[in-house]
Amino acid sequence: MDFEKIRKFLNEEDKFCRFCGIELTVVGDGYAEAVLHVDQDKLNARGVVQGGAIMTLADFAFAGAVNGSGVNGVSLNCTTNFIRPGIGDELKAVCRKVSQGRKTAVYSVEVFNGDGKLAATMSITGFVIDEPISKVLKNS
Repeated sequence: MDFEKIRKFLNEEDKFCRFCGIELTVVGDGYAEAVLHVDQDKLNARGVVQGGAIMTLADFAFAGAVNGSGVNGVSLNCTTNFIRPGIGDELKAVCRKVSQGRKTAVYSVEVFNGDGKLAATMSITGFVIDEPISKVLKNS
């Protein structure tokens, strides 16, 4: 599996994450890391990173991890627990595979503040699409 090709493909083709300042930094087999570059446009009225931005960061880390496992997967459900406010110049999401079957996959994501403290956790259930990621990459 060409993890670098998957990372580059997702970073280039996910236009919303590019717009949001989110990028995958690491993609592996069922594992990925992503960062959110924080600026004033990512903050809520309380001056901390907006919850939806944190959830988008986690979802993009999931995309890297599930596709890095060799399947073409998309999010089906996400349960989020916000632990502390999102602060700092950069937030980091780390996603790991918990379980993966033929049609569904479960991954866990931890999101860390700029100071390395846990800001949120997510459990993401994904749907495995019949078309493998290798075919998607060949067509790009």
